Amino acid sequence: MGPSNEDAMKSRRPGNNSRMQVLLVEDSPGDVRLTQEAFHEANQDVQLHVAYDGVEAMAFLRKEGQYANAPRPDLVLLDLNLPKMDGREVLLHIKEDEQLKAIPTAILTTSVADADVAISYRRQANCYLSKPVQLEDFENLVKSINDFWLTRVELPVNIDEA
Repeated sequence: MGPSNEDAMKSRRPGNNSRMQVLLVEDSPGDVRLTQEAFHEANQDVQLHVAYDGVEAMAFLRKEGQYANAPRPDLVLLDLNLPKMDGREVLLHIKEDEQLKAIPTAILTTSVADADVAISYRRQANCYLSKPVQLEDFENLVKSINDFWLTRVELPVNIDEA
């Protein structure tokens, strides 16, 4: 039997000179651009990768095909309403996969439906954030994601990648 998930991970302290890897799973080009700009303002050490649908996100996370050399994300920002495979299914795949389930996965979506919130937490989302309509509020939300998840929180990293 291989090493346990805990043995294969170690703590990642923010600000350790390596770039923070964030996977944004989002099909709206406008929201992708806004998120890129907001992260660029908030933290230039963030390398933002984009998957435009759920199938592409899983290929990135599993390092399949063109993503064979993709970095392991420190954080996944996941929209729920995606083409090919929706975010609810992506979340389920992430949290059922021994190699991926420790990656913090934040739902970032326009949905405020109670059912979406409930299913996201049942499937072990680390948080659920509704996208604000106003540009300034959206930028502030991305900055708060950076401040919390990429500055204050200790994140796991594969020992193989340390």
